Amino acid sequence: MNSHGWIQLAVFLGLLLALTKPLGLYLVQVLRPDGRTWLDPVLRPVERWTYRLGGVDPGREQDWKRYTVALLLFSLTGAALTYVLLRCQGWLPLNPQKLPGLSPDLAFNTAISFTTNTNWQSYAGESTMSYLSQMVALVIHNFTSAATGIAIAAALVRGIARQSTMTLGNFWVDLVRATYYLLLPISVVVAVFLVSQGVVQNFKPYDTVPLVEKQTIQVPKTDDAGNAVNDAKGDPVLVDQVVDTQTVVQGPVASQVAIKMLGTNGGGYVNANAAHPFENPTPLSNLVQMLLIFAIPSALTWWLGRTVGNQGHGWAVWAAMALLFVGAFLVCWHYEAAGNPIHAGLGVAAADGNMEGKEVRFGIFNSALFATVTTDASCGAVNAMHDSFTPLGGLVPLFNIMLGEVVFGGVGAGLYGMLVFVVLGVFIAGLMIGRTPEYLGKKIGAYEVKMAMLVVLVLAASILGFSAWASASEWGRAGLNNQGPHGLSEILYAFTSATGNNGSAFAGLTANTPWYNTTLGLAMFIGRFLMIVPVMALAGALAAKKRVPDGPGAFPVSGATFVFLLIATVLLVGALNFVPALALGPVVEHFLMRGGQLF
Repeated sequence: MNSHGWIQLAVFLGLLLALTKPLGLYLVQVLRPDGRTWLDPVLRPVERWTYRLGGVDPGREQDWKRYTVALLLFSLTGAALTYVLLRCQGWLPLNPQKLPGLSPDLAFNTAISFTTNTNWQSYAGESTMSYLSQMVALVIHNFTSAATGIAIAAALVRGIARQSTMTLGNFWVDLVRATYYLLLPISVVVAVFLVSQGVVQNFKPYDTVPLVEKQTIQVPKTDDAGNAVNDAKGDPVLVDQVVDTQTVVQGPVASQVAIKMLGTNGGGYVNANAAHPFENPTPLSNLVQMLLIFAIPSALTWWLGRTVGNQGHGWAVWAAMALLFVGAFLVCWHYEAAGNPIHAGLGVAAADGNMEGKEVRFGIFNSALFATVTTDASCGAVNAMHDSFTPLGGLVPLFNIMLGEVVFGGVGAGLYGMLVFVVLGVFIAGLMIGRTPEYLGKKIGAYEVKMAMLVVLVLAASILGFSAWASASEWGRAGLNNQGPHGLSEILYAFTSATGNNGSAFAGLTANTPWYNTTLGLAMFIGRFLMIVPVMALAGALAAKKRVPDGPGAFPVSGATFVFLLIATVLLVGALNFVPALALGPVVEHFLMRGGQLF
């Protein structure tokens, strides 16, 4: 932890803060059906044509039930079409590598993954997906799933801001405007920037290039039928194989990376994700990609303040998010910079820190910062292997997701997730002073608290339930490459990432199996849609309430006291469910590492 790192952290936070208000002002116009932007001359005719094509009346608003049904039908239809496309990939065009269609379980997992904005990948992108699949099956979902998250946040905030009404807006209008006016134009600019940095964007077949130094590896021997040959003990017979060429991936990479970061999607075009030089070639591209992940979630807090007529409230939510982010990052940075004490006995200086699984061009600071950013948001892109972090360094990204993607969080999802904790925090504060809880002039009753708690309990039940099932089952343990507490952390991280719609992984887990693909797919579905329904019910309940002037029992929702209350609510309500599991995983592993044992 040196001065260069502290300067970089200050620069990152300063740039993020500088982006928040301008982008928030733009969101005010985007999320109003009659809002005017500088893109109107080009995009307004396209927007109107889209409504006519879909039979949508943009002036007709929906109540929370109709809004939710439209959202679910749109998402599930997209998932079904993606499943079919992935299964039929081998017969479709734009497939220069002649890659076959995906297996039923992998196609199911991937379709649910990208529909839910999770982008969990049980496959290596460059050896599994054709150009058509990358662009149509995956990138389109990167736009629509992000726009859907923004739409839900918009509906909830309207429910808070409005009074005595049953309507929350029109899902189709929110979806179209978020895509056309926000995600698409920014992604085009970012894609051009990434190409300038060296990110690939073409439709060429993959290149095969000779190696400067040939390598000899051992591979299992096979017979003429392609079956493995075993020795008398039943072990595979290994033979030498000379490797003198390497395949270099090509394709439309920059366009996918732009929206995967901006939309907090995270699915990599290649298996190494943002650690690959074709996705993230320079320190500048690394900085820009981290800013993209937080840009819209940060701006939505300013938009919240403007929409509810209390700008201090928006900044208080931003401050709570920022403090949680900085605290988590400092813990991760500290333990990665401290390194592994066992390495000292192997001649590695403690000052070198833990460089295992990290790119030299990014180093420890930028690897720890990227890991914290991507898991505070629901992005899941990685520029280092989280599985190679120290036990407590790796606990940070795991813990971030367990909080419910509320520390800036996913595009839209971070705001509505944090507002759930705002409702719970205000309710707790009301109980502490013995008065009826109020939030921005609206009474918080039993129904609102039940919906908020349902969100918290659904996430905990999915994460812990699936993790326990996998840990106690042969199919779950069969995927482990590490045993002991680290093996538990790998399983726990997988289902936390899936339920939290993050998509990153402790990649030592082999998850491309029918059991894992199916259970992880179900966890992603639960984490997205079983959370959305109570959030929308909460929005409907708040919209129907009448706003009254703040009474003597009203808790101020701006200022340092509220920020402290909100952070405490997130940590106590959102995280305590997972403390026993964390104690059995990364915490135990940390103490065993200090005692000289690795897994």
